[in-house]
Amino acid sequence: MNEVYQRHAGSEPPARSTVQAAKLPAGALVEIEAVAHL
Repeated sequence: MNEVYQRHAGSEPPARSTVQAAKLPAGALVEIEAVAHL
């Protein structure tokens, strides 16, 4: 996975993350993640 990502994203890839595909905590219906570039 990382090799393919690196080939397509180049030398300065965007931020990325992985999440567990299971029940969200406290009955949440969605999960939102944000990255800020300052």
